[in-house]
Formats: sequence, structure tokens, C-alpha cells
Amino acid sequence: MKGIVLAGGLGTRLHPLTKVTNKHLLPVYDKPMIYYPIQTLVDAGIDDILIVTGGSNSGDFLTLLGNGKKFGLEHLNYTYQEGHGGIAVALGLARYFAGNEPICVILGDNIVEKSIRPAVDAFRKQGTGAKILLKEVPDPERFGVAELDGDRVVRIIEKPKNPPSRYAVTGIYMYDSRVFDFVDDLKPSGRGELEITDVNNAYIDSGELTWEKLDGYWTDAGTFQSLFRANQLAAGDRPTE
Repeated sequence: MKGIVLAGGLGTRLHPLTKVTNKHLLPVYDKPMIYYPIQTLVDAGIDDILIVTGGSNSGDFLTLLGNGKKFGLEHLNYTYQEGHGGIAVALGLARYFAGNEPICVILGDNIVEKSIRPAVDAFRKQGTGAKILLKEVPDPERFGVAELDGDRVVRIIEKPKNPPSRYAVTGIYMYDSRVFDFVDDLKPSGRGELEITDVNNAYIDSGELTWEKLDGYWTDAGTFQSLFRANQLAAGDRPTE
């Protein structure tokens, strides 16, 4: 299985911080934000990793990360995203890197506490389709939210005003090689972006999406509030929900 870290985008919700650097290079406690998703993949036994980034600070990723020696890697792969257009656009840039292998995709601002290796191993055994990780959160309206029927995800709704559950889709996704065919078929959403939610719903429609609950804490770091929370969690301070 190959790993993909999506670390592009403009990070406009974090202006003025992101006027001078890429969001994923901002500090989270004692490490740059991008360290956390890379380490999550490495801890899951994935050592062939692609970083998708963009913008005027893209070269800083190479300066910071090099070939990944700090993470015990022999090399890191990089690709450049021109402009923006949604998570699925960034994922599409990984097509040639992925080849026909399954992939584990993680958003570059995701901070998790515990290893995702059990879920990765389960997906390897699953063999085809997709797997997502869900987390119960107090503010599901900020995320893609899973609508559940018993133990089955029947639909994912992007940033709903009235969430059907409190289970947010975390920024960790596992896909077989057909994911790029689904990306090719996407139409822009009302936001003018190609949504990863639509990719996940395509797998739901094909009857091949499984899910697991993510253990331990999880947060993104895309707003000032969530960036602050990420720093607290990484420092070992567990704020109450």
C-alpha cells in the first residue's frame, strides 16, 4: 500500500499566518504540522509516500523534509498542485504514483493520537473498495458527516446544517485503484470544487465502502480554533469537549 499526504490548498481560513507560508508548515506544538500525517502513515507500516503540495512555498517542503530520513524513510516523493479545486483534484495528481496499488490518503492537517495500522491492515485484507475512519465530534457540521443505517454508512453529507449523526469523516481514506476512475467522473460541487465526499459516496453506491471508528483523539488544524486545539492535544493537554 502506498501513502499520500495532501498538503496543498491556500489555507485562507488561517490568514494572515498563511499569507507567508503553507498551512502545513505551521508549527503544532514542537513539530511542523506536516510531520504528523507522515508519521501516521509510517506508523501504519507505509513507507512509500507522496506529498502533494502547491503554492509559492512548495519548495520549503523539500527543504524541511528532504528524503524523509527523519522518519526512517529512504525517500519521499513530491508532486505539485497548480491552483486549487478541492481535495479530489489533489488526489488525482497521485494517479501515476499509485499505479494499481491500494492507497491510504491523509489530509496534511490531520492530527491523530493512535496508530491507524489496524484499519490499514484490515483494508489490505479487504482487497477492494474503500474504507473510511469516523470520529464522533461535537461540531459535525464542519465536516463530511456519515448517515448511518445500523452499522452501514448509507450516505455522506458535506458540511450539513442538520447533521444526521455526530460521526465526522476524518481526513483518512483508503481506496483501491478505481478511485481515479471515480475522480474522473466527478462534477464540481456548489463550491466549484471536486469533493472527496462524492468519491466516498460513489463507493457507497457500489456497495464497497467499509468504515471503522478512529481510536484516540483526532482533529484537523484548518481554523484558528482547531489549530489551537491541535497544539493542546500534541502538547498532552486534553481540553474538554
